[in-house]
Amino acid sequence: MGTLVLSTDDVKRCANIGAVLKAVEYAFSEYGEGRVIMPPKEYINLPKGDFRAMPSFLDGAVGLKWVCVYPDNPQKRNIPTVMGVVILCDPDTGYPISVMDGTLVTQLRTGASSGVASKYLAREDSESIGLVGCGAQAHTQLKAIMETFDFDVIKIYDISGEVVKKFKGAFSEYNVKECPIKEVVRCDIVSTVTPVREPLVKREWVIPGTHINAIGADAAGKQELDSKIIRDAKVVVDDIKQASHGGEINVPITESIIKTDDIYATLSEIVTGRKRGRESDEITVFDSTGLAIQDMATAKVVYEVAKKKGLGMEVNFVGE
Repeated sequence: MGTLVLSTDDVKRCANIGAVLKAVEYAFSEYGEGRVIMPPKEYINLPKGDFRAMPSFLDGAVGLKWVCVYPDNPQKRNIPTVMGVVILCDPDTGYPISVMDGTLVTQLRTGASSGVASKYLAREDSESIGLVGCGAQAHTQLKAIMETFDFDVIKIYDISGEVVKKFKGAFSEYNVKECPIKEVVRCDIVSTVTPVREPLVKREWVIPGTHINAIGADAAGKQELDSKIIRDAKVVVDDIKQASHGGEINVPITESIIKTDDIYATLSEIVTGRKRGRESDEITVFDSTGLAIQDMATAKVVYEVAKKKGLGMEVNFVGE
């Protein structure tokens, strides 16, 4: 018996976005039913970035994601902003059944969470999607959301021409248009995927009926959306405590523009039917901070596919 080590290429070969989407929706459902164990994230903050330890248990899978966020990496070092490793264990024995690349797992589960949120919060007849920020995370955002919606046009904005070129190449079979950010935000569904600390998206740009997946804010002080958008929208979070401290709502709460009582629901409450999703031509916002159970659900899918395909390398980390 050994531990299955899965490289980035192995994870890519196991990354069926449809299966991940279902697994992440199931994770939200289990969370809503109180059948998971998920301690708060632990942070180590350093001058140039931060590390996060994310342990959790979910229906047959228990483990830890160790992940870092270093915003300057792509420009200065040509390595990803977000990098991580997932350790997946057998909850019956504690044995480490797999160690895998957590960078792609993070991209997949974050995209899938927006896919789930869009399913419940966007208009069913949504025909356009806008992406503010076109890096690696934008790719999985689009792939996951397209599992539910067919788009006539995909509008994109990024400050890097090279990133835009790469995105267009990856989705060359679709109607992708580079546009000013104001036009991108006027789509039916919008995902914002940037590391900014000053809002990029202004309230006057957002029209009734829009659904926004706010992804970039993942630490105190980060904010992509004008606080007035949060004030005026139906806001759904993945976890109220996490979001209050480091999600898109953290700055509006600090500035007393909203209170935690103003948050409409968690996504788990909507997935389990405790609260309704979209009800009118309202603006909806999903504040995604990332839950460890999403990582475990995704890692479990990847591991099971890898076993079937005979991928990876077995290593003995445990002595006799």
